[in-house]
Amino acid sequence: MNSIRRLYFCRLAAILSLTLSTVLTAAQFRNGIVASGNPLATTVGVEVLKAGGNAIDAAVAVAFALNVTEPHNSGIGGGCFLLIRRANGEFVAIDGREMAPGKATRDLYLRGGKADTRLSQTGALASGVPGALAAYSYALTNFGTLQIKAAVKPAADLAEKGFVMTAHLAGRFRAMAKKIGQFQGTRDAIWQGKTKLPVAGVQFRQNDLARSLHAIGEEGVDWFYRGPFARNTAKWMEKNGGIMTREDFAHYRVGLRQPIRGTYRGHEIVSFPPPSSGGVHVVQILNILENFDLAARRDDVAWRQHVIAEAMKLAFADRAHWLGDPDFAKVPRGLIDKTYAKRLAEQIRPNKLAKVDGHGIPPGSESDFFERHTTHFCTADAEGNWVACTATINTSFGSGVIIPGTGVFMNNEMDDFSVQPGVPNAFGLIGSEANSVAAGKRPLSSMSPTIALKDGKPIIALGAAGGPTIITQTAQNLIAMLDFGMSPKVAIGQPRLHHQWRPDLVRVEKTMDVKVRSALERLGHRLSLTGSIGVSQIIAVEKDGAFVGAADPRGIGTVGGY
Repeated sequence: MNSIRRLYFCRLAAILSLTLSTVLTAAQFRNGIVASGNPLATTVGVEVLKAGGNAIDAAVAVAFALNVTEPHNSGIGGGCFLLIRRANGEFVAIDGREMAPGKATRDLYLRGGKADTRLSQTGALASGVPGALAAYSYALTNFGTLQIKAAVKPAADLAEKGFVMTAHLAGRFRAMAKKIGQFQGTRDAIWQGKTKLPVAGVQFRQNDLARSLHAIGEEGVDWFYRGPFARNTAKWMEKNGGIMTREDFAHYRVGLRQPIRGTYRGHEIVSFPPPSSGGVHVVQILNILENFDLAARRDDVAWRQHVIAEAMKLAFADRAHWLGDPDFAKVPRGLIDKTYAKRLAEQIRPNKLAKVDGHGIPPGSESDFFERHTTHFCTADAEGNWVACTATINTSFGSGVIIPGTGVFMNNEMDDFSVQPGVPNAFGLIGSEANSVAAGKRPLSSMSPTIALKDGKPIIALGAAGGPTIITQTAQNLIAMLDFGMSPKVAIGQPRLHHQWRPDLVRVEKTMDVKVRSALERLGHRLSLTGSIGVSQIIAVEKDGAFVGAADPRGIGTVGGY
């Protein structure tokens, strides 16, 4: 292990030189692979693998690097779901979802009896207690080979030395300037005393974030959960109308969950359980679609897209009613029952829309329950370790708040609760009492880190970013690969659609054939055209054992390996 660490630190210079010779949009590798939403983060992960680290080490190093390069999407001020398939065949689901502060109440966001979603989306009341750092630490301690100091150092150095600002990140800063500019700590960290935001092409340094990451490396996660970060956050919250306390940080614990397991056309599908709705509804959508021979009608694209949209609609109607934190709500296991899926599939007609007024009643709904703007990345190594991880601070730049002097954007995951039954959140999702606000509760998520197996061997790891479209992206990518034999690169580039029951319309990418779109409209679908639906990442293994992967062309991500 000492030799691994020595070699690892020797490679830091190579990481920070940002040479991307091994990072491609799609490639083939023998020893290990990384797919992430940013080329610098992918490079960090690849160098960890080259230095002898395993897929878990690489995934955590990538997560820290993404905090630096994509602060609008994820970071230690937010949460994550880590799905690990170990070399011995064991699956581990690490729940690093944020938790509601201890003073949170069901009516926290009601003003005059009505929900004020501005409070759950921006500012001091918007944040749950961050869990990502605790999850990464747990994964390293129990399944990695590196100490947290080694895993966080490339990101800390990258924040200190800086990187060339991308047009994408500069654009996010411009778009969110009004939101993030409200808070002094954020202005100090991003504007850095200047009158203008950083623009594309400049060297972007984050000195406060670098100090925070180095402190975690030197002092461990207690610096965050029981030390200076927790103290400073509690003081800021008290001064600015928040309710988060030092005790909330000290009491945070990761959750260890039993993964969702389903099957689809001879493959095992393993995904994340509640408080993620992702795994449940990815499996439910696939269960419904298993009743239709999609491959036999390969050329009837309009029919296939109609059936897929209807399956999504049925699943999201169930999501709105049944899903919540299983430690607080009774989430029926019957949602992933194939007999129940067959009943739902019978509602789908080839030439008209199914009327879905509300949720279904799955078997065991009274007795059999599950246990009590985002980024996705995947890693795998030659030993058989695979990781699918989705991390987030929710909408772009989370709550907009950087706790002064830390460089850490705080999440706005409290908006993922149903702040009032029937009131849509920032993504237009409607929830019920199962997802109401409560102290210590984890808000419902759509994050869907998923691993598919054939004959007991992992063959695909995937997931996505994009709010509720994460679920439908993941399902569509699996359909493309498992039903139609597409490579990751071809699958990830297919035109997407998304239906989430309410509002009752189908979001469709403009790249979808106009004839197919017209056929869907003739069937009665109300379409909403969009430039792109989410961003996915996929890694897979070919029959000869080589790793392949693809980063979504809708984003700036890359695949790397060796």
